[in-house]
Amino acid sequence: MIIRENEPLAEYTTFGVGGPARYFAVAENEADVAETVALAAEYGLPLFVLGGGSNLLVPDEGFNGVVLLVWIRGMKDSAQNLPGVTTEEDGFFDAGAGEVWDDLVIEAVRAGCAGIECLAGIPGSVGGTPVQNVGAYGQEVSETIASVRAFDRQVGDFVELSNAECGFRYRESIFNTTERGRYIVTRVRFQLQPNGAPALKYADLQKRFGATSPGLLEVSAAVRQIRAAKGMLIDPGDPDSRSAGSFFKNPIVSLDVAARITSVPQWAAGEGKVKLPAAWLLEQAGFVKGYGSGPVRISSKHTLALTNHGGATFADVLAMQDEIVAGVFEKFGVKLEREPVVLA
Repeated sequence: MIIRENEPLAEYTTFGVGGPARYFAVAENEADVAETVALAAEYGLPLFVLGGGSNLLVPDEGFNGVVLLVWIRGMKDSAQNLPGVTTEEDGFFDAGAGEVWDDLVIEAVRAGCAGIECLAGIPGSVGGTPVQNVGAYGQEVSETIASVRAFDRQVGDFVELSNAECGFRYRESIFNTTERGRYIVTRVRFQLQPNGAPALKYADLQKRFGATSPGLLEVSAAVRQIRAAKGMLIDPGDPDSRSAGSFFKNPIVSLDVAARITSVPQWAAGEGKVKLPAAWLLEQAGFVKGYGSGPVRISSKHTLALTNHGGATFADVLAMQDEIVAGVFEKFGVKLEREPVVLA
């Protein structure tokens, strides 16, 4: 196991802000995970688990504890026979938490297995996807996760959690709500659909392909192109891609609240509730693409992404966040919620 002191954390996030970790541990296997948990407990230090850093904001003062980077790897398909991910005729894929998410998407598409093709190009690691119930362009990982293997800090051992036990909801799971901090994801098992058809629920994809019947490869490539056009594909030369992805969740409100907002698009979200598009609310409140003049601005390509145009601090991010939340609430009476996690 690798342990470093005063490790700068900004470079481990896609937004690129924040101070150092007092201690930084890299776990390459499950034994390393258990050892790091034990060491943090022995010395009374708080522990934070880091994945791909694509949905994380780090305070300027850093973190006075142990940051654990779960780097359990493994990629395989039935043809390559490499250790890690396994594919079977029934469409099961097992991936280490430290695997790059998009690499798994590429492997699944190459193997002709449907279910995550519309999640192509999303930055981050496999282990982070069940935590946030990552979703985009008509798909969510909860639709394909069969089980999650994790270290249970409460019982001090590794456990297997079924899909139902993960408590998936929109951008939520037990890992970031009721059991936050209890589990450390080490592997995820997905059940995909061999020879399945790609999902074409998203309007841009329907428009692009029309009446044709594209394959998984074509759809995943189209998703990457759409993400790139919105600055949501990591590109070192594009400041719009220095972000934490969509910064605000689409709010779920009562029918009464929605009825007070003229012409707002909406989707059913359970009995008596609807989901509203956060991007529409921002734009109607004056927070349009390219808004801002400081180091933190709204992306010029995607209304929901706040971006680091160089030299941004965590304080700058909070200032822009608070300005937008206040402005939308003043105009519509809807309080937006931040999607990225703050290291605390």
